[in-house]
Parts: sequence; structure tokens; C-alpha cells
Amino acid sequence: MRPNGVQAVVRGIMEGTGGGAGAEAAAVDWRKCDTVAKILASCPQQCLSVEDYYQLVCPQVLDLLHIQDKLTARQFQRVATTTLLTMAKEHPQLAEKHLLQPLLAPLLRCSETAELAVEDLSAGTVLVTEAELGSCVEDVLKVYVVGNDSSSLLLGSLQSVLGVVFSLYSFAKQNVSYLRSLCQEILLWFLEKSEREVSLAVLEGFAGLNSSVCGLHPRCRFHVGSEGGATIAVEETISDEDEALYQKVSSEQCRVENLVELLSHCQKSGLAGDFFIRCLKALTRVAAEDEEASNLAAEPGGSLLELEQYHAAQRRKLLVLQLVATLCESVSDTIFTDIVQVEEFVAATLQRACLSPAQGPGAAAETQTLAMAMGLVAAMLGGAVQLQSSDFAVLKRLVPLLEELSRTYPEPLTQELAADLRIAICTHGAFSPETVGAAADSVLGKKPGMGAQSPAGTPGGAPSPGGGRAPPRHGLSAPRERSEEQSVSHEPGTVGPSPSPCADSPAPAGLQELLVSAYDPQPPSRAAALRCLASLITQKDPEALRLQEKLLQVFLENMQHEDAFVYLSAIQGIALLSSEYPEQILPVLLARYGCPVRGTEDTVAAVTRMKLGEVLMRVTRVLGDMVFKHREPLIQAFLRGARDPDSTLRASSLSNLGELCQRLGFQLGSIVQEVTSCLTAIAKTDPEAEVRRAAVHVVVLLLRGLSEKATEVLQDVLRDLYRLLKHVVVAEPDGATVLHAQLALEELDTVMRRVLFPPQTLEKKIVVLP
Repeated sequence: MRPNGVQAVVRGIMEGTGGGAGAEAAAVDWRKCDTVAKILASCPQQCLSVEDYYQLVCPQVLDLLHIQDKLTARQFQRVATTTLLTMAKEHPQLAEKHLLQPLLAPLLRCSETAELAVEDLSAGTVLVTEAELGSCVEDVLKVYVVGNDSSSLLLGSLQSVLGVVFSLYSFAKQNVSYLRSLCQEILLWFLEKSEREVSLAVLEGFAGLNSSVCGLHPRCRFHVGSEGGATIAVEETISDEDEALYQKVSSEQCRVENLVELLSHCQKSGLAGDFFIRCLKALTRVAAEDEEASNLAAEPGGSLLELEQYHAAQRRKLLVLQLVATLCESVSDTIFTDIVQVEEFVAATLQRACLSPAQGPGAAAETQTLAMAMGLVAAMLGGAVQLQSSDFAVLKRLVPLLEELSRTYPEPLTQELAADLRIAICTHGAFSPETVGAAADSVLGKKPGMGAQSPAGTPGGAPSPGGGRAPPRHGLSAPRERSEEQSVSHEPGTVGPSPSPCADSPAPAGLQELLVSAYDPQPPSRAAALRCLASLITQKDPEALRLQEKLLQVFLENMQHEDAFVYLSAIQGIALLSSEYPEQILPVLLARYGCPVRGTEDTVAAVTRMKLGEVLMRVTRVLGDMVFKHREPLIQAFLRGARDPDSTLRASSLSNLGELCQRLGFQLGSIVQEVTSCLTAIAKTDPEAEVRRAAVHVVVLLLRGLSEKATEVLQDVLRDLYRLLKHVVVAEPDGATVLHAQLALEELDTVMRRVLFPPQTLEKKIVVLP
């Protein structure tokens, strides 16, 4: 109870422990720590009250967390953590007042509910210093995460500052800070230990959908600290409305992205799946309220309160849409971990379909989601998962929704599939119509037995292109990469031939259908057909290889498509075709790559040529050692591209040249003079910094890749390269380019030292005399 008395007690009892090795010594050490913690948590008889004892002892207990001596720090922190947890169990209110609130004080000081009058402080006032914030976060990690006591008091106290911790996590994600991993561990520990409803509410609070967590005060901002941490200071309110709106929108987008990144670590526990389902249900409610809210806003003479409520509802709607979109893009397809989660996902999708059938600009996405949900149910009924009677009890919750969908949905083929699914669920899979089996096959990637008889446009009935090539997926995941393929046959009112599934030896008619689908106006259908054609090339299908010129034309035309999914599939197809017939295909690609851009305004042509450069690099990777045969045409093509009027294309060509040099093992042959002359001219005279940076980077790759062979391979140009690098270091304004040049000079210095001063080796020689 005296000053530094707690440390004296701990040092006196723990003296001599911790030096032993082995499990027995460690166990003795932990038992002593727990015993000392119980002694410190017990109020002695000579103290007048427990609160007086806590006032004297608790600050000293918190000081134990900051012991710097490495030999005793682990023991002292163990004692402090166990003492705090014991006090929290015995006297929760006193522990919260004298231990938890002082521990969390730096975070509470800058939260939205802080009693501190932040508005009265001048701009630039530092509320929390770097050392104070770093120490607080480390203490929270030691007490909560390492202590690992999930009592309601500890979880509740941590929830009060969780919004500030998440803001600090988002700030650390954008900067280099050691606090990032600490904050992530704290957040994940809370989400894991809390009840599922509390965790979901907290995640919604992070996204800004509710007020379950208190975030950072609007006038407080994080700043980068000098020691790798962060400080919290007061900032002036932004007067410019446009700037304030931009800051708000960008911060919300960053917050959603960081939330999804945090959820990627929670997939095994099922929390990510539950949160995704919760967002889908919120999206369904938004769809129901949208029409009513718009009518309310359109009424003249509405009160200011009603208008404010309308704007709040619109903001919530946009947040929910942004969350669902980011989750669909970023979270992997193993998000669903059990039958119940799949049922909830399907139920949320069916409810939205019953509430507002797909129409307008978002009809394709709505139809695709509905097809994926119904395909999941069909896959489970088709044997992808061994279903028990309890699982059928869960699936029977979908029966009323399927019945309503079979009566009200405007697309008749979707109505038929919904009715068949309802029959299959009610009969526990004993009766499974053909449409259910076809839908299951399309999800699992199998070739359906009745695919030829399935009508075009049946949801799941007409298999997707490439459906027979993908390996079967056994599990409860919603395969995101196949959802685009399913949309080929799930679009309502689709007119035209439906692509046939790829078989080992497809008939010419089936190949013709794939070529037609390669020009489908829907990007998912087009990309799926291109991937199927590429798989035919991989399997050396005779019909496909016979039409290599036609396939090349199809791929080249689709490479100009603006959708990334389409042109990347086309690039893959061209690369595969070129690897099979390099003698015929490479000259065509090099000729197209060498066509100059007509004026700097023709950005589309420049983008197409950059895509061709990516194709050429993929071909060199596939060819391996065979690329030596095509060495000079490739290098000359990239050297011509390095003199193009478009700066982006110049930088891309130099990047391709550097990678090609690596693929060639830096054996450039007689063309080395041209390469170095081009690099020297660009590094000295090019007006764009990124192009000069790329040129110097190629020099770095040459020196680093050749190493000691540089004096032999580059003997004629080594002096010119050295002068170039010295010139860049002295005269170059771009910092990154100067850094590349300094790295190259260091590499060159190391090489020359090895050549001029070879390491001395002592050898023993034994000579046998005749």
C-alpha cells in the first residue's frame, strides 16, 4: 500500500524464478505469478475499505505492465494481467473505475462520447501523444488478448473504445505502423469472444450502419508518429463543402474496405458468412422501403424532419450496397461453412426476388444471384453434401418462398425450377426432376446427362461454356468464378443459341456455337466462351487447332473489349495458341505490336498494344528455353515500343524488355549495343519520369542478373552504363529513378570489387613423387 510497494512485493516473491528451463520450471513460474496476483487482489484487514485499497494499488498494478527489463517483464506482466482479471471478477465496479478506465483513458479521451470539450481546443492540440497511444494499445493487447478472459465486464469496456481502435487500424493500414497488427489482434479477439449478435452489431457499427460502437471524434485526426506509431490531434473543421464531402466519401470507402479485409480473417468461424447474410437481408429491407421513401421525398410540403429521415435512409441504402458489392468482390467463396448459412443466404435472395422481380439496369445481377442461390440448393440435393434429416428440416424453411416464387416470378423457366426444387425438398430428394439435376451440374461443373434436351434459357438447365472442364466442387461454397458462366443461361429472355458444354471431342456444331457465344453482348457469357475455347487449345482438340487462324482472330477482337474479365480471357487464349504454334502466331503478334499509334490522343490503340505486350510476355514464359529462337524479333519489337509517342506504352515496353532479359538469362548477343544505347538515350532525354525510371530499372536488372559475368557480357558498354548511372544520380529530379541508379551503382561496385580483388583461398596440394 506504500509507494512502489507492489513492485517490492513482486520482486521479493519472484526473485530467483524464471531462470530454469523445461516444462516443470515454467509451470512453477506460472503458479508463482498466479499466487502473487491473488495476494495483490485481496484487500488486507488493516485497510479501511476495499475502494481505498484499490486507489492505492491499482495504479501500481498498471505500472507493472510497463516494466522494461526483459528478464522480469514477462513475469511482471503476467502478475499484472492476472491481478487485473481477479479484481474484475471480485469487484467489477471498482475494477472498472480504478483499472479499466485508466487503462483505456487515451482511447476514451478522443472518442465521440468524450466528456472533454474538444470544440474548445485550438487546432493542432495533441490529445494523445505517440508514446501514450502505443503504450495504451500494447496494454490492451496484454490484458484483453493475452489474458483471454471473455467476461461481460471486459468485453463491455473494450466495446466502448472499439470504434477508436478500428479507426486506428484503418489509419495503420494506409501507413507503415507497428500498431496495425496489434489493433487487428484486438479486434479479432473481441469478434471471436463476443456473442454472435454482438459481433454482428459491432461490424455494422464499424460500417456506419448503427451506433453500437463509438468512433473517433469528428474533430480528431490521426497523424504519423516519428517512431512508427501515431498521435491524435485536434483539427480545424473543413470549411469547403466539396472538400468535406470528398473526405467523408473517401473515409467511408476506406472504412468498408478495411472492414472486409478484417472479415477475411473470420471465415472459418462463420462470422463472415453471417455478416454477409445480414447485409443481404438489409438489402432486401432497403428494396422494400425504397419505393415508399421515394414517394415520401417527392411529396411537396414535407417537414424538415421527414426530409432528414429520407436522406439518412438513402445514406444507409448506399452503405449497404457498397458493403454487399465489396464483400462479393473480396471475400472468398468459402464464406459459407454450414447448411444453415447456405439456407439463410438462399432465403434472403429468394425474399428479394419475391419482393421485387429483376427489372431495370440491375436485372442481370439480380438474375445471376438468384440463379446461383437456386443452383446451390440443387447441388446440395444432387449429392454434393451428405444431407441428414436435420438438414432437410433446415431446407424446408425455403419451401414457402419457393412456392411463392413459382407463382409470382415473371420468368416461366425460373418458376419451373422453383417448383421442382420445392418438390425435391419435400420428398427429401426421392423425386428429383431433370431441371434440378441440370442446375446442380452447372454449379458443380459436371457435364449434365440431359444437357442436350434442356431448353435454352432454363435456369441451370443449359450448362455454361466450360462447365465440363472445371473440376467438381464438393462443399457449401458459392463458386464466385462460376457465377458469370451461369448467367449465360440465366438471363431472362435470352435470344439466340445457347453454348454447348465442352466435351473431350466436341462436334463442329458445338465449336461453332462457342464461336458465336464469343461475340455475345453479355460480358460473362463472352468470357465463359473464351475460357472454353482456351481449354480446347490446352487439350489439343483437333477441331479447334484446325481453326487456329479463326480462333486467333476471335481472341484478338475480344482483347479490345473494355471488360477486364473478357480481355484477360482473350489474352490467355492467345498465349496458349502462341505456345502451340509460335512460328505462325508470333510474327502476327509482333506485327500488330509494332504498328505505331496515330497521335498521342489514340489511347485505345495504346492500351491494345500494351495488352499485346502482356500476351508476348506470357508466350515467353510458356516457351521457356525455346524463346532464344525468337530473341531478336522480340527485343527489336520492345525497342521500337520504347520510342513510341505514348509515355505509358514506352514504360510498358521497357518493363517487358527487362523481363525478357531475365527470361533470356541476360544473353543478349550482338544486340546488346542497341539495348544499352536505347536505355542511355531514354534515361537522359525522356520527358516522363516513369519512362526514365523504367529504363534505369532495366539497367539494374542487367547488372544484378549478370553479376560477375557483367564484365564479360557488357565489356563494350560497361563504361557507358557507368557514366549513365552517375549522370542520373547527379542530374535526375525524380527520387525513385535516382534510387534505382544508386542501387545499380552499388551492384556495379560489388561486381568490380569481386573482379579486381578476388577472395584469397588457401589450398593444400599433395604431390605424389615418381
